[in-house]
Amino acid sequence: MADFLTPQHEDFSKWYNEIVQKADLADYSPVRGCMVIKPYGYTLWEHIHDELDRRFKETGHVNAYFPLFIPMSFLEKEAEHVEGFAPELAVVTHGGGEELAEPLVVRPTSETIIGYMYSKWVQSYRDLPLLINQWANVVRWELRTRLFLRTAEFLWQEGHTAHATREEAVEETLRMLGVYADFAINEAAIPVLPGRKSESEKFAGAVTSYTIEAMMRDGKALQSGTSHFLGQNFARAFDIKFLDENNVQQFAWTTSWGLSTRMVGAIVMAHGDDQGLVLPPRLAPIQVVIVPIWRKEEERVAVLEAARALRQRLQRVCRVHLDDRDTASAGWKFNDWEMRGVPLRLELGPRDITHGTVMAARRDQPGREGKTLLSSAEIEMTVPGLLTTIQQAIYQKALAFRDSHIYDVRTYAELQEAVETGFARAWWAGDREDEARIKEETRATIRCIPLEQPGGTGTCVYTGREAHEVALFGRAY
Repeated sequence: MADFLTPQHEDFSKWYNEIVQKADLADYSPVRGCMVIKPYGYTLWEHIHDELDRRFKETGHVNAYFPLFIPMSFLEKEAEHVEGFAPELAVVTHGGGEELAEPLVVRPTSETIIGYMYSKWVQSYRDLPLLINQWANVVRWELRTRLFLRTAEFLWQEGHTAHATREEAVEETLRMLGVYADFAINEAAIPVLPGRKSESEKFAGAVTSYTIEAMMRDGKALQSGTSHFLGQNFARAFDIKFLDENNVQQFAWTTSWGLSTRMVGAIVMAHGDDQGLVLPPRLAPIQVVIVPIWRKEEERVAVLEAARALRQRLQRVCRVHLDDRDTASAGWKFNDWEMRGVPLRLELGPRDITHGTVMAARRDQPGREGKTLLSSAEIEMTVPGLLTTIQQAIYQKALAFRDSHIYDVRTYAELQEAVETGFARAWWAGDREDEARIKEETRATIRCIPLEQPGGTGTCVYTGREAHEVALFGRAY
């Protein structure tokens, strides 16, 4: 099975497209640009959902749901917002066989409809802060699509909050960026770089946008989650006002933040290899797969009985699956589960039963190096620790790769060379026009201005002017 996967070094894009389908994550829809998320891929998304949702609730947020259809006039109330989304809008003009009095936009994001509702719900400072998240689908009419990374319809969560002061809203924006970074690092095992978006890369209608940027195995960047300080832009557009403690009417300060099924693509491209997926145990749909091995028919009954007993014991400590298919060889099953990225494979044969052992094979360490003989009697205690070790090893491998592909550059020529294989880190004092020229000449953009800065000043890599910030440049998905 793995033999038919295009090697990463040969064609990374082709490798990605193949692995998403071969590992049963998703398939193409009959509607151009859309995807069908298959059960294995959807279970991975469910685990992403659950871990994020837990974090949102721990930070005081509650879930709600808002309509899929948004009146066109709502988007037109915030000029920069509608201009930014206009090329991607799907618009409904007819319903029930009749032309609609006002066109309806299929939700590209929900700032406008939620802003309208907040204007009804917020009257006093006592109504604030308003901390709401929704899990939903959105539609953006993309011309160039790729499964999970960029599709016309995708799943995500979008948080929308309203606050009494600017300081509270800024604090919320950065808090949620931190939540995303914590999730990416500790659950997805992806080392992300938190930072501020440049003016030309920020969200349409935002005052300031923040991002977590991840590096994929081909050296390209993937924007993996964003958090936006919207200031009072949407509050003014939708009249979100409240009486403060001095009985003075004020406009609220709002934020929005989102993470989508693009994170599935990030996990694939940050960890996968030429054998298939490499899934972090904390999010993997199946953490442990048991593969029983027998040669003779008389061995089959005893091996399967022992394998079922092993599964029952492990069900208390991990997500475990027993592959008892009798239509495929053990070797074929090994390749199949390697393709699907299951973190730990347990092999059980007649000799193992006799000696009270189980052979464990780590997905993150292919070959003999990743194999360990475990005591069957202690399996419930051993496996959780081994899964934790695998989680940490996957993260450290991704971190080492990223750090070895970030280049500190001083000249524009060095920047041009660096973005061929990774990120360029450089002093920056340019403007929108400078960014546009760099993008045209190198196909790289400012991925973010990292929150962690070296301090001091330097010379801008492009303009030669004095710079007070370092920016990260890279080619992106």
